[in-house]
Amino acid sequence: MVSVVTALVTVTPASAEAAPSDPAPASAEVTPSAEAALSVPALAWELKPTGVTARLRGLSPVSDSVAWASGSLGTVLRTGDGGRSWSNVPPPGTAGLQFRDIEAFDARTALILSIGEGDASRVYRTEDGGSSWTETFRNSEPSAFYDCMAFFDRRHGLAMSDPVDGRFRVISTDDGGRTWRVLPSTGMPDALPGEAGFAAGGQCLVTAGGRDVWLASGGGARSRVFHSRDRGLTWTVADTPVPAGDPARGVFALAFRDARHGIAVGGDFQPGLPSPHAAALTGDGGATWQAASTPPEAYRSGVTWLPGLPFAAIAVGPAGSDVTFSSGDRWQKFDGGSFDTVTCTPDLSCWASGEQGRVARLAVRTR
Repeated sequence: MVSVVTALVTVTPASAEAAPSDPAPASAEVTPSAEAALSVPALAWELKPTGVTARLRGLSPVSDSVAWASGSLGTVLRTGDGGRSWSNVPPPGTAGLQFRDIEAFDARTALILSIGEGDASRVYRTEDGGSSWTETFRNSEPSAFYDCMAFFDRRHGLAMSDPVDGRFRVISTDDGGRTWRVLPSTGMPDALPGEAGFAAGGQCLVTAGGRDVWLASGGGARSRVFHSRDRGLTWTVADTPVPAGDPARGVFALAFRDARHGIAVGGDFQPGLPSPHAAALTGDGGATWQAASTPPEAYRSGVTWLPGLPFAAIAVGPAGSDVTFSSGDRWQKFDGGSFDTVTCTPDLSCWASGEQGRVARLAVRTR
């Protein structure tokens, strides 16, 4: 299969107009006319039947051939042949858990995060492709509810919980998830009343580079994004224009292509209904956010940058998928199918997953 980026570069003009504040070589830029030509007719999801009906909110592709997905009913899937076949390889006795996030390093090594109050929040690790698992963390704080997990590299990672005693709780590992410790909350700003994270697609906690990490929130009076430059020890926080003021509104997912440029998506969790201002973008590492001038038409729960195309990204949600070629400022819908999360790999393949065991790979129809 031709990779998404290779196909897009092949049909993209070399001269173009860059998005504001995003200087880059002309060969990486995309014109508005190229957006129209590439988006609706050219991009398409190719479903890869999994044989399960679980809702797959966790997704971690490693390459164009290896991918992991996880979700409800204790489901953990792995493919080694690009999605032609799948193995369900969960830890024994976990059918009652919801594995909302998964982080895979290769075909054999992965970690899964189950969500829920109290000891329902757990982390498991496998080093043999899911043949066996070790439980490496079980929450003992009754009021904690873990939502998302993210890694800087194969050793250093974090997982975040909804606020405990008025502040988001973060756990850290420096041995690849074999052990975890709760980080001090002294460097974390106070949470707003009702503020929490959303375990909707494993992207409420994301990293870029070796030390930067961002945490997305909603449910309070304002939707916010927290930023740490020291792997979660100290944080700053900024408001976003994404709708808030309700337990089901806020920033559901983040994606950063580097330490400066990021996209936030979310909105009002009402699948199929309009959700204005469902996307925002930043060019200063999350210190300030601006609303997308043409946002997705409805709530979106997952977002990822297209590798190799600095201004291009994909957002997904239960009501469809959108593409931007302007760093998140202008979005166009290209698919109406339901997905919860989306991720691209370094070798330029993009995957999405969601309800009823849906997993798909992004393809480009070159005419």
